[in-house]
Amino acid sequence: MLDSCTLVDFSSMGPGPRCTRLLADYGMRVIKIRPPAGGTRMMDAPWYGYSANRGIPQLHVDLKQDGGRRLVHRILQQADVLVESFRPGVAARLGLGYDEVRIGREGIVYASVSGYGQTGPYSQWPAHDLNWLALGGFLYPGSRRASGAPSLPGAVVADATGGYSAAVAILSALVRKGATGEGAYLDVSVIDGVLRVMQYVIDGHLAGDAEAGTPAAMLTGGRACYDLYQAADGRWLSVAAIEPHFWAALCRELGLTHRIGDQHDPALQDVLRQELSRVLATREAEEWLRALGPTACVAPVNSPAEVLRDPHLRHRQLTLDVTVEGRPLRQMAPRLAVEDQPGLDKQPAGQTPADDVDVLLQQLGIGASEIAGLRQAEIITD
Repeated sequence: MLDSCTLVDFSSMGPGPRCTRLLADYGMRVIKIRPPAGGTRMMDAPWYGYSANRGIPQLHVDLKQDGGRRLVHRILQQADVLVESFRPGVAARLGLGYDEVRIGREGIVYASVSGYGQTGPYSQWPAHDLNWLALGGFLYPGSRRASGAPSLPGAVVADATGGYSAAVAILSALVRKGATGEGAYLDVSVIDGVLRVMQYVIDGHLAGDAEAGTPAAMLTGGRACYDLYQAADGRWLSVAAIEPHFWAALCRELGLTHRIGDQHDPALQDVLRQELSRVLATREAEEWLRALGPTACVAPVNSPAEVLRDPHLRHRQLTLDVTVEGRPLRQMAPRLAVEDQPGLDKQPAGQTPADDVDVLLQQLGIGASEIAGLRQAEIITD
């Protein structure tokens, strides 16, 4: 069970916190080590901070001081997993590299989560989600803006795939550790996760499909059966009737049975798109969804507000109500694929209260007088 594992998290933004949030939701004990209190912490806003840090105790430690590094090494003696997202080489300069940490703790699973990996020409480049999506080819196939530039994705896709890749790698290493007792060093690169998302398109190129990833490809509007169409009320519908039986069901419902055999005829795609557009524009979206949703791979294009109102997503318990900084706040709930979901810790995000920090440090074997000394030396801050 994950609740028997302790993870020490040095990550700050992006894929690292997504990884540790996911593992914490599945029961792993996570302790977050953060920079000294009072510094710039751009992700402390309640709308982000709660979902990222819900129920995770945070210690603000000055790693530039010898005392701070000694403190975290003591904490790491009780850790099964370490996650860090420093730029490659920084953890080692702080005395927290894999070679240092594994001394006396050979079974630790150490995950370095970075944008471009620990080695390679771009390993030292700073980056964010948009950069990784651009480099990995994700932005190229999409729709174009009036300027001709690729459209922005509207979601942090690379952060999510990088975080999930790190979580899977950590869980795999823990399974191996259970069998062999051996720890592992994991070089998790966000760009590798983007390439997994792009595998369908890139495999097409490798197989000699010159159209893969271009506007002629299936995924980017090259086929009328896989596109977006506007209903009479202005709402958009996604149609993904790829398989012949779904296409046939769509054509029958739209009164286009004479087009069932034309699905993949390259010469007819513009005609098919025009006919689908014409028919779908005759009714409101909800009416089409009732008719086509159960049979033809059709779903609404929802705004964030519509996502929150959607009856199916509400049934899946999309959100939970919490109190953050003394006011009610609704947040995305964990999406756990287990029947008996563990109880959600509704501890507010942000700064962990000083008395909670004291309890945590005492649980880790650090006495009250030593804690006072660490505070006096500003090695830890509240």
